[in-house]
Amino acid sequence: MRTASHTTATATTTARSVGWFDHPVLSLLLGVSWLALSHSLALVHVLSAVLIGLIIPRLVGGFLKPGDRLHWPSVIALAGVVLWDIVVSNITVARLVLGSMDKPVPLWIPVPLATRNERVNALFASIITTTPGTVSCVVDEPQGVIWVHALNGDDPVAMAKDMKQRYEAPLMRALGIPAEAGKEAAW
Repeated sequence: MRTASHTTATATTTARSVGWFDHPVLSLLLGVSWLALSHSLALVHVLSAVLIGLIIPRLVGGFLKPGDRLHWPSVIALAGVVLWDIVVSNITVARLVLGSMDKPVPLWIPVPLATRNERVNALFASIITTTPGTVSCVVDEPQGVIWVHALNGDDPVAMAKDMKQRYEAPLMRALGIPAEAGKEAAW
């Protein structure tokens, strides 16, 4: 005879089914990596890349968290903003370095986090440090702040707002993560 507790226990322990394209970014990265390693776009290598991109994520799917549903227009827009900022920042840093060295005003900028989502915060920190002009950053999740070391700046509040507006908000939209209540009100 089945009891309600037995039915509940079996329902919660059921493993989720692994689909063929649960992790599209991982599949794409595996396929592109295979093509880069093979140094060829021959049909056999392209077919191998497709098979690797489909089979490996399926084999290790039980060990992976479910993939995020990405909002692709936001992902593409964020990638465009980051690439543009990298180009502009490289020019700005080159001017700063090649110019008079008494001009730089390095500073630490506290950037409040809008969420406690570890994936968003890690990607946000990666994006910030990828852009030239920011040397490093420290993610202080218990305090809900990323400390960014900038090579030059005069208004840390404006710089923090700019980082949040240009990177964090689009990143959260792309991953479908809502801001935590009261986190955006301070900015």
